[in-house]
Amino acid sequence: MIPAPIISVKNLVKKYGEFTAVNGISFEVNRGEIFGLLGPNGAGKSTTLEIIETLREKTSGEVWVNGLNIDESTEAIKKIIGVQLQTAGFYPNLTLTELIQLFVGLYQTQVDPQSLLKKVNLEDKANAKYKQLSGGQKQRFSIATTLINQPILVFLDEPTTGLDPQARRNLWDLIKEIRDNGTTVIITTHYMDEAEVLCDRVAIIDSGEIIAINTPNALIDELVATGFEKVKEVKKANLEDVFIHRTGKAWRED
Repeated sequence: MIPAPIISVKNLVKKYGEFTAVNGISFEVNRGEIFGLLGPNGAGKSTTLEIIETLREKTSGEVWVNGLNIDESTEAIKKIIGVQLQTAGFYPNLTLTELIQLFVGLYQTQVDPQSLLKKVNLEDKANAKYKQLSGGQKQRFSIATTLINQPILVFLDEPTTGLDPQARRNLWDLIKEIRDNGTTVIITTHYMDEAEVLCDRVAIIDSGEIIAINTPNALIDELVATGFEKVKEVKKANLEDVFIHRTGKAWRED
């Protein structure tokens, strides 16, 4: 038996006055996959995710998360999802341990801060203040906080923006590990190479509508089948691969 999707969106609409930000989209996210929602700025992807995350009200349509209707079970949904906060969402003068304890209190759960920090290679920063972290460390800590309530579903909003190649590749490994441990991951990114490597499936949204949805490989094959050819010869590696190979893949701090 095929398991029910963890997210089901049907004819979702979000309007702001006369402007339609999300225009009747429908899609499903399977359990245990990394699903990418891609699109240019203003396409409607952030609005869509905020509705699923229970942070924004929809105009019409249906949204189900783990079999729960978003209109009827908002609080229950909040307990089973993890949402990545932007860096401005953390108190800069608190230590990482203090911040984790703060979130633990909000979630009313039990978590060992050191064990959680070890998952994102920050155990040696347990007593460091948040403001003392590098950009990559802040991103890793932000992802760690999504796991505090042991969610079955996490939302990551452009998690590698602004990071150097080593930090970006290591975050890819972390995101895959989260998925491999049984948590479904929804990710937005403007890096198409990142989506191609990480995502089991992607949906491309533009002007509030989904214009394509499939595995990255299938979407690429569809384009090639139209006769599309790259001007530049495709090589087996790219410049980022050269950078990583020459400088190493170990964690580095800014």
